[in-house]
Amino acid sequence: MSTDTLKLAVILGSVREGRFGEVVTTWFAGLAKEHGAFDVEVVDLAGTQLPLALPETPPAMAADEIRPAAMLPLSAKLAAADAFVVVTPEYNHSFPASLKALVDWHFTEWQAKPVGFVSYGAQSGGLRAVEQLRQVFAEMHAVTIRDGVAFPFYWEAFGEDGTPRDTEGTNGAVKVMLDELAWWGTALHEARAKSPYNPQA
Repeated sequence: MSTDTLKLAVILGSVREGRFGEVVTTWFAGLAKEHGAFDVEVVDLAGTQLPLALPETPPAMAADEIRPAAMLPLSAKLAAADAFVVVTPEYNHSFPASLKALVDWHFTEWQAKPVGFVSYGAQSGGLRAVEQLRQVFAEMHAVTIRDGVAFPFYWEAFGEDGTPRDTEGTNGAVKVMLDELAWWGTALHEARAKSPYNPQA
């Protein structure tokens, strides 16, 4: 694994009309590509219908057999990823329903993989959404990264060129998170290769 790049899925969690998430995601994905440890792919949830109503059989038990056909390409991207970064806004002290649907329609795709967060919102910068997502991903047997990137009052934090006004501070925060993500991504990739993750064993 030392000579290979990790497959990083950057998940654009908002599907809201007029969403600001595209600006944040484009900026972050660019820095992730420059980091050097990752093969980066943006996964835009607006491109896939994610039903809120789940089937009777849990996805943890049946996987692809119960998923809508239109969801399968997205599921394959998650399965192939070694690490994730979720870009999320904060809506009413929480994260978007689109993200909850994405998580709930999958299970093994998240297991024993690291997850980082980039959030944006008003006073909290989306951190309340992130704290809830940490609990959700823990249930999926994922490993959440301690350090993240948050943008309070995001409408003031970015310039017209789509980059943060505080370039030095935010770029530094991104590097810290990506360094941690690369360490965990490599360690968990090697662990899964040596001993496939099976929490029921």
